[in-house]
Amino acid sequence: MKINQEDFEILRKIQKRPNFSQRKLAEDLGFSLGKLNYCLKALQDKGLLKINNFQKQKNKINYIRYILTPKGIALRTKLTLDFMKKKLKEYDELKSELKNDNVDNN
Repeated sequence: MKINQEDFEILRKIQKRPNFSQRKLAEDLGFSLGKLNYCLKALQDKGLLKINNFQKQKNKINYIRYILTPKGIALRTKLTLDFMKKKLKEYDELKSELKNDNVDNN
């Protein structure tokens, strides 16, 4: 399954704040509402996200709750681990380069 950085960021934000409004979610991600809607629909189509609508009877305000599916949670976790492994590898490479530079300069 192909997922991009923007999809990952959406999944990450939703995991932290499933009750965010679409407007707030779009604002935090730096997306337009249209772009966010498109991305949310794509994540839903991939089976990574459920979108539940709740209606508050008293004042007829609609609430949307985003829920990561088990598949979405697993993918988000895998992507996070892959990112951390990549960063640790980069850190080790930089540490080694600095060590080699210090040896060469002495």
